[in-house]
Amino acid sequence: MDVIIDHNPQCGTARNTLGLIRNAGIEPHIIEYLKTPPTRTMLKNLIARMGIPAREVLREKGTPFHDLGLGDPSLSDDQLLDAMLAHPILINRPIVVTPLGVKLCRPSEAVLDILPEGSQQGEFSKDDGERVIDEQGRRVATA
Repeated sequence: MDVIIDHNPQCGTARNTLGLIRNAGIEPHIIEYLKTPPTRTMLKNLIARMGIPAREVLREKGTPFHDLGLGDPSLSDDQLLDAMLAHPILINRPIVVTPLGVKLCRPSEAVLDILPEGSQQGEFSKDDGERVIDEQGRRVATA
């Protein structure tokens, strides 16, 4: 299965998502989007394929979001795209592309929705110790 992850290795959610992909026996194409930002066309395409507004892809924490006034609801999608392209740290992550769909994987276990059913090959816990997949490769129910 061909899988692409827009990844920031400093992000725990991105690391957990990458771990779940690998736990499915898949070695994805990893794009460190801070080093290799997407083109405008690619970013627009990813957002369209996710079926969400551009605003939902904006990251606030640890970014110039507030300094740039990006909370202004009158800003257009094109203006938000301009900001994300000028400051790739504003692009929320990780974004994962598989043949089953494209998804902003927050929380990280959202990636399971676009991986083949039953593909997890064993237990998986997040960086913080939260168990997501049991020993039989089944998703652990959350409270």
